[in-house]
Amino acid sequence: MTVQDIVDKLNLTVFSGSQDLSAPVAGGYASDLLSDVMGHADAGYLWITLQAHKNVLAIASLKELAAVILVKGITPDEETLSLSNQEGIPILGSDLETFELAGKIYALLS
Repeated sequence: MTVQDIVDKLNLTVFSGSQDLSAPVAGGYASDLLSDVMGHADAGYLWITLQAHKNVLAIASLKELAAVILVKGITPDEETLSLSNQEGIPILGSDLETFELAGKIYALLS
């Protein structure tokens, strides 16, 4: 399954990084602590979070994540969007809460 498949099936908003939606998705990780994600997320994972600042992209790039998904209708600022496009890591959005979105993604990947 690719990032684009997840976007289509869950009707996610694509804020940035649309050129990189063909990346394969290996799993997912839900956390709002950057250090937690740095220590436990694996390459190719989707990161579900409410953090919408540029440091999220630094972690996502370091860990080679497939995409970042923002929950609760949160939108990133212009600096974060620009960095997303530079790093080639899509930032996606959903109005759902973390728990509900994580469950839906888990069901799709199982």
